[in-house]
Amino acid sequence: MRFVVQLVAVVAAAFLAGQAVNSVTESPWLSLAAGLVTSLIAVAVYYWAVRWTEKRDVTEALPGPAASGLARGTLLGAGIFAAVIGNIAVNGGYRVHGLSDDPLAAVGLIGFMAAAAVTEELMFRGVLFRHVEKLTGTWLALLLSALVFGGVHLLNENATLWGALCVAVAGGGMLTSAFIATRSLWLPIGLHFGWNYAQAAVFSTEVSGNGLKQGLLDAESSGNAWISGGTFGPEASLSALMAGVVVTAVFLWLAHRRGHMVPMRRREPSTLVA
Repeated sequence: MRFVVQLVAVVAAAFLAGQAVNSVTESPWLSLAAGLVTSLIAVAVYYWAVRWTEKRDVTEALPGPAASGLARGTLLGAGIFAAVIGNIAVNGGYRVHGLSDDPLAAVGLIGFMAAAAVTEELMFRGVLFRHVEKLTGTWLALLLSALVFGGVHLLNENATLWGALCVAVAGGGMLTSAFIATRSLWLPIGLHFGWNYAQAAVFSTEVSGNGLKQGLLDAESSGNAWISGGTFGPEASLSALMAGVVVTAVFLWLAHRRGHMVPMRRREPSTLVA
């Protein structure tokens, strides 16, 4: 029941956030404002739903560590993607022609990507992973939630099965392991935002096959799809896959050192009454 209430609340918030941001796409400043406001509302909805159903302090979304977690996550996500696109460029899969004709598009994408990062992290890490982990332990919950996260991306416009698998392994693994290592939603939200914002708003590439290709740079991806990611975007490239696996491994190592791994629940042996 707790899972259902929280999931419905977050999905409703995500739907309203999407509607609000998509309704003002012609104005980058309104898109920015709509995205930031709906992100705050989504966090408040999650906080209320968890507090009401679980009767506890919502430690994973406390406002105190928000600024630090978001800042560190954003820098990390943008830095990792910059390394990925740099590797793709070196191998001939990405080329920059100059600056774009509409640099203000990057402003509106702040709101769009913030709303997407916040609502997806609340849904997949805050609700799905956290509840599954209680039943299965960390490892199986990580696997299952990552597969669901990747599978949802099959609904995108230019989705491919390989691309969705890459999102599951690299994106789902990286973001979930960031939550496990910190037991806070702020770092994965920032990581998610920084990665996606760098893709669309800075390097002007496709984001998970959803058609977003606007930003500061006038650039194109071309050549071998294994290198560039093809129509799905850089997330379907081998560079992104390898980067995601490495970062996931580092976060899981930190989680193990910090004692944040939850073992699989074992059923108590049944006893026979004579």
